[in-house]
This record gives sequence, structure tokens and C-alpha cells, in this order.
Amino acid sequence: MFDRNVTKVVQDCILDSGIQAKIVAEKINKPYSTLMREINPFDASAKLGAETLLEIMKVTSDVRPLQFMASEMGYSIDGAHA
Repeated sequence: MFDRNVTKVVQDCILDSGIQAKIVAEKINKPYSTLMREINPFDASAKLGAETLLEIMKVTSDVRPLQFMASEMGYSIDGAHA
């Protein structure tokens, strides 16, 4: 089993959202195949940009990637909506 990383957390964010990945791709104006490559933790040649990550979190209403990154830096985010 591989270590959990931010790309896997983003992949889970989309897969657990209840929104089809094709719809997420449309909403963030990204080709579906590109999005799938960018959220594949086993594809080292495709990178997920910060702006795309932010759009994914907005579309899915899921801040787990942000929480994961904060945790990796020694911080915590409760996920409360402002």
C-alpha cells in the first residue's frame, strides 16, 4: 500500500463527492482525461495546479485536501464554513 498523499486525497474528494468526475471536469473547465491524469496518484508526469485544486474543493464542497496539507505542515483546520 502506498503512503497517503495530497493527490490521493484530491482523488478521494472527487470520487466521494457524489458528482460524476466528468461533471466536475466540466465545472472547472478542464478536459476529463486531463483531470483524471492530474488526480491519479500513480501518474508522476501529470501535476495538479493550485488553482485547479481550489476549483475542485469549491465544486465538491470538500476541504479534505486543505486539511491534509495543513496537517502535513503541523496545523489543523476544522472545516467550519465562514
